[in-house]
Amino acid sequence: MVLTDQHGKSGNGTAERPPARSVRRLSRPDAASRGRGGQRFLLIGLILASVYSLFPVWWLIVAATKSRTALYQSNGLWFSGWNLWDNLQEVFTYQDHIFLRWTANSLLYAGVGSLGGTLIALATGYGLARFEFPGRNLVFACVVGSFLIPIALLTLPLYLLFSALGMVDTPWAMLIPCLINPFSVYLAKVYTEATVPYELLEAARIDGAGELRIFFSIVLRMMTTGGATVFLLAFVNTWNAFFLPLTVLRGKENWTLNLGLYNWSGTRLESGVDLTGLVLTGALLSIVPMAIMMVAMRRYWRSGVTLGALK
Repeated sequence: MVLTDQHGKSGNGTAERPPARSVRRLSRPDAASRGRGGQRFLLIGLILASVYSLFPVWWLIVAATKSRTALYQSNGLWFSGWNLWDNLQEVFTYQDHIFLRWTANSLLYAGVGSLGGTLIALATGYGLARFEFPGRNLVFACVVGSFLIPIALLTLPLYLLFSALGMVDTPWAMLIPCLINPFSVYLAKVYTEATVPYELLEAARIDGAGELRIFFSIVLRMMTTGGATVFLLAFVNTWNAFFLPLTVLRGKENWTLNLGLYNWSGTRLESGVDLTGLVLTGALLSIVPMAIMMVAMRRYWRSGVTLGALK
């Protein structure tokens, strides 16, 4: 029998070892479990972002189907009757079909202005990316500095300029500013540097192709995806413009859709006529052209991604 003292030593002077404890190693989670966790987190984030984005659209759809009485006395997030067709008919016929005129004006400003602005932006971005000339860096710095200026600060100088030229309350007062978009030029330059190689341009020049033919026959076809992106952003920006048409357009015949709906919303304060139902129905209709444009541009993005994968 071995005796131990209070310090844990045995009678023969040797220390007694404590019993060994089992060591448990922490295993690293495998890649599959980590991937599933990240996918769940991403899925939850996308669902929350979708609900946040679609919530106003849902409210607008519900409000457009209600009568004037149900609009104020029913739940704003659910239907109460079905008065959509009557609201649409009233929107299209109110004030001698002025809503159709505003829609045509918005399509003219956004469509023609964005198409011309996209062509100018692609040509300018291609020139900044693939041509060497004195002051190129300075020009690019001016382009970057230009799109950092809010458009609201430019409305008054544009009004003074167009007033001096006699272009106020004409379509040119809306079309000319749409043709110049520094941010579109920046996007076109970045996309040109990523998709248009120098070797292809030199091969075309060796074959005798001129610069205009190279741009329209080769560069534009390679920049289809970038051009579609620039056009869509310019279209949405022009379609949703408010301060510029409010400043340079006076007569109702030249108003945009947003400016006309804004005038209807203020009619209640001026004359006591409640046009809230017409404003909400018109706002719902104003989303349709942008949705159609988004669907129409999708095939260009898909073809651009496929082309990049093949390369």
